[in-house]
Amino acid sequence: MKISTKGRYGLTIMIELAKKYGDGPTPLKVIARENDLSEHYLEQLATPLRNAGLIKSVRGAYGGYMLPKEPREISAGDIIRVLEGPITPVEGIEDEEPAKQQLWLRIRDAVKDVLDTTTLQDLINYDEDELVQDAYMFYI
Repeated sequence: MKISTKGRYGLTIMIELAKKYGDGPTPLKVIARENDLSEHYLEQLATPLRNAGLIKSVRGAYGGYMLPKEPREISAGDIIRVLEGPITPVEGIEDEEPAKQQLWLRIRDAVKDVLDTTTLQDLINYDEDELVQDAYMFYI
């Protein structure tokens, strides 16, 4: 499975709003400028996030977007599913032989587990110094 720019930039929006949680609304213009991203593209991503209840909008001169829940209550999986759809590494696995089906299901479940157990709070608390020296790199 490959996460597109929709998922990556959507996660960026959500991380930035999580960092500013409790400070009031943040305009997408600020997030776009701070992350060198297209404000127009971020606006397109904000709509499904708002419709899913992951962000809320505030109108007016001091308006913008904010999280309706605490960052610890929103998972990366919540965000990715809204913007990317279901998490599936392979389409049409029912046509595969049983051993391959099992492999694809295990991969799907592992990816879901990581996304569903990683919250916005985890992402804003991330510390590069805590990385294990011999961490594994997986390409799926």
